[in-house]
Amino acid sequence: MQAGTGNHAKLGTSLACNRIPTVPYETSLAPSPYWQPQPLPTASVDASTLDWLFDEGSLTRRLTQLSADQFCVTPLREGWQILRDDECQALGLALGSEGWIREVYLRGHDQPWVFARSVAARSALEEDGLDLETLGSRSLGELLFCDRGFTRQAIEVCRYPAAWLPPETACDQLWARRSRFDRGALSVLVAETFLPALWQAANIHQENH
Repeated sequence: MQAGTGNHAKLGTSLACNRIPTVPYETSLAPSPYWQPQPLPTASVDASTLDWLFDEGSLTRRLTQLSADQFCVTPLREGWQILRDDECQALGLALGSEGWIREVYLRGHDQPWVFARSVAARSALEEDGLDLETLGSRSLGELLFCDRGFTRQAIEVCRYPAAWLPPETACDQLWARRSRFDRGALSVLVAETFLPALWQAANIHQENH
């Protein structure tokens, strides 16, 4: 799937100096989940959940619609860091490779609905020039969808480890999905974990329509 065109700026010099420490909720002690593509056993996953997990449209646009335009992005942290093993494998990198990570909440009605983590290899990112540092409270997913140079690969899903979530939203067995966006040598891996508040809002919306 082709993900519309946009300009991309050169990486700022400050990007090269920005390094973040490992924090408690991102721990190597948590085993990597098994990311699986469609189809899932439909008997164990309801249709509404499947619809959200495998929707190939823009999640930002869907959340904006669900929240009646009361949508926003809250950056949590970003910077250079050693990528997790499952991320290195998905990006075709050697284990222990360094990359840029960006973690945000996608909020509806000021509630965290989705925890999103996006990563890209340092070498490919610097060569491509995509400036992730200046995104701020803008949606990376929407940027990727608005640049037709990016091609989206297949969606994979898993039960996301609670240890990889921020403490205030850490919960076992939450559904997450990820997909890779490719442009030339650059690949950006975007993982989105659906939080309980999203399912509550989606259920209320469904009951009212």
